[in-house]
Amino acid sequence: MNIIKKVILALILFLNLTVCAQDKTAVMTVSELKDAQKNDKSLVILDVRTPQELKGPLGQIDGVINIPVQELESRIKELEKYKDKNIAVICRSGNRSAVAQKILKEHGYKSRNVSGGMIEYVKSTVKK
Repeated sequence: MNIIKKVILALILFLNLTVCAQDKTAVMTVSELKDAQKNDKSLVILDVRTPQELKGPLGQIDGVINIPVQELESRIKELEKYKDKNIAVICRSGNRSAVAQKILKEHGYKSRNVSGGMIEYVKSTVKK
């Protein structure tokens, strides 16, 4: 039983270190995304939610490319023509897009995860 506790503790420590060591340059805020939309005409926005989610209450950003995160590895070639472009990766809250951003980085793409995802994007567009 004692060995199991040690393994679990080691796993928790490893996961904490992994999260803390996350590359901050791989993340962008919704505000940074909106600035990039205005200033970088070649910006590519990749939405990694399911097609059904794009039709849901959060909607979608005009002109996005939709490849669900669970299909990204098998469909990565579809993004080949954007290899030299900046890619903003978005999902509902920022979790799936973080996974997708890492996949893109491993394949040599210049990508950043949109922190807070569509939840924050929609909040930022609501008039107060």
